[in-house]
Amino acid sequence: MLGDILLIQEKHKKAGEAIIERILQDKKEKYIVAISGESGSGKSELAHTIAKGLRKYGIMAKPLHTDNYYKTHPLERREWRVKNGIEKVVGYDEYDWDGIHQNIEDFINNRVSEMPCVDLVTEQVDRLTTDFSEVDMLIVDGLYAIKADHIHLRVFIDLTYIETKEKHTKDSRGKEVMDEVRWATLGQEHKMVQALKPRADILINKNYKVLTVR
Repeated sequence: MLGDILLIQEKHKKAGEAIIERILQDKKEKYIVAISGESGSGKSELAHTIAKGLRKYGIMAKPLHTDNYYKTHPLERREWRVKNGIEKVVGYDEYDWDGIHQNIEDFINNRVSEMPCVDLVTEQVDRLTTDFSEVDMLIVDGLYAIKADHIHLRVFIDLTYIETKEKHTKDSRGKEVMDEVRWATLGQEHKMVQALKPRADILINKNYKVLTVR
């Protein structure tokens, strides 16, 4: 997302290095990595770290942030969730999966593709154009990213929103107002994200240690 502030720490760098080793062992043409985890777990930081780290191996990796693919506009999403019931609507179906999969297929087939990008300053949804013929690898990150099709390596960060509570209440990024609606949203996301954990190939535990599941 445009204007997002990444808080990259040493733990992200070390985890990124370990995952890059796995990628270099497994890598094939048009390779796709997905990173899932709850809000505040460090998905975007890890995706950025991996993409940047791969450059020294001559690999051009592009992050695709699934938070850009919400069906509802950023300025309307909170009200829409409250109106329709947080436990009923927060989850996988909030995302435009057709759009996500179209961009993934565009990457696989080396097409020029248009993707949504949320500007966190204006809260507008912009459109960005990417020539995927110049991109070697795609890193899909987001709450439910490992649910996407055509993924070669699935990474799951096993930190819950409760364990990252301090980050939510003190995070300088200020993405959303922290009140009972936001906490209820995080609670419902927790249920949906944790259901995807069995799909992981790599698990990052609470201490940010990288563990190979399969």
